[in-house]
Amino acid sequence: MIAAARALLALALLAVFYALVAAMVLLWAAFLVAALWTAGTPEATTPPTTVVTACAAFAPIVFGMVWAVIRTARPAAPREDAVPVTRRGAPELWRTVEELALDVGTRPPGHIKLTAEVNASVTEDAPLLGLAPGRRVLYLGLPLLAGLSPAELRAVLAHELGHFSGRHSRFGAVAHRGAAGLVAARQAIQDASAANDLVRLYAGVPLLLLGLYTHVFRWLTRPVRRRQELEADREAARVAGPGAVADALCSTAALEAAWQEFLVDFLAPMRRATGRIPDDPFRAFAHMAEAPELREPMAASRARAVERPADPDDAHPALAVRLERLSRLPAREPGAEPSPEPLSVQPRYAVALGRVLLSGRGAGARVPWRDWLTELAGHRATRILTPLAEAVRGVEETEGMGRPKAEPEQDGEPEPERLTIHRVLRLLDGGRRMPLARALNAGLPKAGLPEGERTPRGDHPEQDPLAPLAEALAVLIGAQLVARGTAYWAMNWTGPSILVPPDGIAPETIRTWADTAVRLPGQTQRLGLHLAALGVDERAPLLTTGRAGGTAYGPAPGEKARRISVAPGVTGPARQRITAVRALALTVMLGLTGLTFVLWANRDEPSYPGTPVTRWNDRYQPGGGTAPGPTPFPTYQRPTFPTWPTPPAYHLPSGSVPSVHIEPVIPRSTP
Repeated sequence: MIAAARALLALALLAVFYALVAAMVLLWAAFLVAALWTAGTPEATTPPTTVVTACAAFAPIVFGMVWAVIRTARPAAPREDAVPVTRRGAPELWRTVEELALDVGTRPPGHIKLTAEVNASVTEDAPLLGLAPGRRVLYLGLPLLAGLSPAELRAVLAHELGHFSGRHSRFGAVAHRGAAGLVAARQAIQDASAANDLVRLYAGVPLLLLGLYTHVFRWLTRPVRRRQELEADREAARVAGPGAVADALCSTAALEAAWQEFLVDFLAPMRRATGRIPDDPFRAFAHMAEAPELREPMAASRARAVERPADPDDAHPALAVRLERLSRLPAREPGAEPSPEPLSVQPRYAVALGRVLLSGRGAGARVPWRDWLTELAGHRATRILTPLAEAVRGVEETEGMGRPKAEPEQDGEPEPERLTIHRVLRLLDGGRRMPLARALNAGLPKAGLPEGERTPRGDHPEQDPLAPLAEALAVLIGAQLVARGTAYWAMNWTGPSILVPPDGIAPETIRTWADTAVRLPGQTQRLGLHLAALGVDERAPLLTTGRAGGTAYGPAPGEKARRISVAPGVTGPARQRITAVRALALTVMLGLTGLTFVLWANRDEPSYPGTPVTRWNDRYQPGGGTAPGPTPFPTYQRPTFPTWPTPPAYHLPSGSVPSVHIEPVIPRSTP
């Protein structure tokens, strides 16, 4: 009863919001009509510019809120970032979804679409604010197919179909659209404030009221939606088992963190550095999720997800609450149901979704995902060679040591000096190991390495300054072996890549050779003998061409380093909205100003009483009088004016003005 009362109150609150928006539109239209009517009255001496300016300033807010209401009141448009799956493309998935829909007692969805999110959801694009039945769509995140077991994936699907059986999509659609409408209306006011200084003066009160309204609406709908999530969990536990549902919830939380790490720490840096992206990023992510070195981090992520409290704006309860409710349900007997078969889709769907995920400006060159993993391993391993090349160059210039002869000129420009093993060993033989180590340690943060990988062996430069130099020399030797084709880099998702040397040599052997050559004087000759036995030429330069035409160990000649700013900026969609708001305000301002000026200029002038004047004679006759025929020249008669009364004469009374004698003041003439 309490949940039903909250739902009804939320619907009433949403209806009141729509009514307030309608009242605001009517009030704005009334002010506009009054301003235009005032401009056309004869008594108007000046156009009503103040009212016109206020209406133009309010126009972006009014139009934005109306558009937000219209957009959220109608069924949501299909997502552009989703790829639909046909029955022929994923028969096992469709068959499983239909069987689970029959088990939970609801009709199956009409469409299944794949997304690039670690999430699954159902929608019912129903009209009338979601109160009438409509088309059902199941959205399934492809990372879930790559990281969940068949039993866990079956539990996730049963949970989503449980929303259909409980008719949660009806109220969920209304609550979602209502919250989206309030957020969109608030965003419209914020965009108008950012684009118009006049709106910014009075936008504080509407934003405050709308924020309080949104808070109350979410406070009413949140318990209802969370109760629906618990009901869907219970329905999924009845079909797939409470243990499978609990495992699916924990695994989904851990997969979400791993997917974000894959995008931020692996995919994006590789894309920026080399301009190459995998054709199927989800297969690469599946390789990451199945890596043995990620078992402990994934377990720790699952534990952190259980301890994390629920987000106040999230419709899902806290994971600990959901697990506690599932633990109360009776467990299913082991072996009561055969293990489900793996669910998969054709690779073309993953490739198409990868194009949607990695689309946009500077998408990059697509390579097979296995080749991309190999390149990723090499890139992560050899990133330390860039600061090593800079350190070698700086020490050679500072110490005044002779440099190796530069390469011959090409196109009038000398080739840059390339990093070789010989240049590093020459500095070690010359007693410059400490200056080289200090220069390398100072350049490691500039290389863009993650904080935990500046020193791959985990040693701190302050405690052991020679450790990064030994690691860099070992990586340089490994890169030469990989270039010769006798070794390769193995991907390590929790640290630097691992060098797999030629047969008969342990992976730690090359690292031991490099560490001995760096720390002990006179050991570079022995290292040279080992390299010669492996067929490595210590004077051979190592060059890896990148996207910009430079090398992986330094920029190309004349190439400027890219400057990366961490200052917050306006995003592209927000900039477009602000520009649209400015254009709308300016258009309304100019239109209303022009219409108001036209009405004011064409108003009827008031008439005032005046003196009558005799008109021109229409016909002229010589000698006076008028004739019936037309006259060539009209005559003007003398106008007659009304007789004005004669003003009275004013006489000064006698004796009122005293007489003045001026003889005494006139000088007398001198004889």
